[in-house]
Amino acid sequence: MRRGKPPSGIAEPSPLPAAQSSERPQSGEAPQLALWPGEVLPLPREAPAAAAPLAAVSGHEGHRRRLRERFEKGGAGPIPDYELIELLLFPVLPRRDTKPIAKALLARFGSLSEVLAAPAERLQEIEGIGPSAALHLAVVRAAKSEIAPRKVLGSWTAVIDYCRAAQGFDTQESFRILFLDKRNQLIADEQQSRGTVDHTPVYIREVVRRALELASTALILVHNHPSGDTTPSRADVDMTRQIIEAGKPIGIAVHDHIIVGRSGHASLRGLKLI
Repeated sequence: MRRGKPPSGIAEPSPLPAAQSSERPQSGEAPQLALWPGEVLPLPREAPAAAAPLAAVSGHEGHRRRLRERFEKGGAGPIPDYELIELLLFPVLPRRDTKPIAKALLARFGSLSEVLAAPAERLQEIEGIGPSAALHLAVVRAAKSEIAPRKVLGSWTAVIDYCRAAQGFDTQESFRILFLDKRNQLIADEQQSRGTVDHTPVYIREVVRRALELASTALILVHNHPSGDTTPSRADVDMTRQIIEAGKPIGIAVHDHIIVGRSGHASLRGLKLI
């Protein structure tokens, strides 16, 4: 398309510059583009990037840093359960506020031990807990069970906590034995059998044979009732008495038979059934 000549008396404008002026604007000035002699058009400034919510980020990070420092200085003793759960969740939930999640887990399950013992599908009922977080807690539980047998179970509370953490929330009935030495130190913690929702087989000969192999002098028998009702059955009592009688001639004592469930536990010795 041809451009017509300008009216008489009006000078021909000089051609448009091939590129934007190379002269850089002073600080704070908007970039400019020359159009006609003596006339400039300011270029639009780029919109600044939206600032991240620093206060929220620094708040979460600050809380995590302070909690880690408290744990490093004092260990787990002075730290409540919900904060210990937060520490466990930090690696798998790096950008979440873990405090409400930890408190929701405690409200549902009751204690740190019960959170670690809960099945993955129940953990994932809590908002914020996905498959990765549930798997992470399961790994912690497995590691805890590997370390615990090296400890001396010096109190009855320690025995109960250990048993409930091991199988209190299991959905199938299973029978396990804690093999002890003369100092009540755990030699081994082994699951002997696994059954259905309301029954598991127990073989007296296998119990005694394994105790001899491990040179164990005392046993604590443990099984769970998935229903949550820990009342001993007649079969539970009879089986326990048979193991006691089988162990007596060879110096193997049965300290107790503990039944655990979601709502608590029962001790056959405490109930004077053995």
